[in-house]
Amino acid sequence: MLIVNLGTPDAPTPAAVKRYLGEFLSDPRVIEIPPIVWQPILRGIILNTRPKKSARAYAKVWLEDGSPLAVITRRQAEGLQERLGPDVLVRHAMRYGTPSIAGELAELKEAGCERILLAPLYPQYCAATTASVFDKAAQALGQMRWQPSLRTLPPYHDDPVHIEALAKDLTLQLDALTFEPEVLLISFHGMPQRTLDLGDPYHCHCRKTARLLGERLSQAPGLGGLRIETSFQSRFGRARWLEPATDATLRAEAKAGTRRIALAAPGFAADCVETLEELAIVGREQFLAAGGTDYAVLSCLNASDAGMAMLEALIRRELSGWI
Repeated sequence: MLIVNLGTPDAPTPAAVKRYLGEFLSDPRVIEIPPIVWQPILRGIILNTRPKKSARAYAKVWLEDGSPLAVITRRQAEGLQERLGPDVLVRHAMRYGTPSIAGELAELKEAGCERILLAPLYPQYCAATTASVFDKAAQALGQMRWQPSLRTLPPYHDDPVHIEALAKDLTLQLDALTFEPEVLLISFHGMPQRTLDLGDPYHCHCRKTARLLGERLSQAPGLGGLRIETSFQSRFGRARWLEPATDATLRAEAKAGTRRIALAAPGFAADCVETLEELAIVGREQFLAAGGTDYAVLSCLNASDAGMAMLEALIRRELSGWI
């Protein structure tokens, strides 16, 4: 089986970030603008300005073994290998960057795997993420004369196993805070409003995750009075994006009198630059500057016990009949 996450530069440097962004922002699933219009903007402006800023963000959170996303995704693959045992060969890949989907599919086939489960670690379906993984896998299979059979992991935004894992893990983290938050802000990665208008289910999936998680957390001892709000982060460009925006919400909450806030990002299976830098560092600065006093960003499920038990349950379900 092959678990897949979004991707990351190989190093926190402008050159590495430029290579990564060049691949990421050239994906027609991500940027739905005709290449003849978009590529001159990308090559002439964005890739000459954005990599330096993004490299500084990556450098703030880079680990000794690599980017947090790469390190955590590797640990998730290793954890699944231990849990699933010798009957399943588990590998991991990135949609953009390394290890590549094409390379890992080829290695699995070379290792004798004739049945492969492709598992994008995106709880909420979006054409720009989930479908892009399937596109890349199909492209790789198109180059193989002898193809393996392929299954794909469905989105699991509302799966009871996922909601329970989130609730269990977040409750433990909330209980461990040194302050009692007034608000839990659930932040998802944003997408242009146009994706919703065109029929992408991502916004609905995010809202359903937030609703189910809020209902479950309200049942936890001591959390019944916690107000839960939902927002969308990482706006880019001039187009209208899904709202409300996370940065604007943080400022508005503080100005309205909220002093203590915790933030969770259940759209991410693993912590990354968006959670560790954008939310944990920049978000803190925005909230405190607007009048807040206590701020905490809760970890994603990552390779925690709750997270790994959830992934194992989902994957064993999809491997039914194969193992």
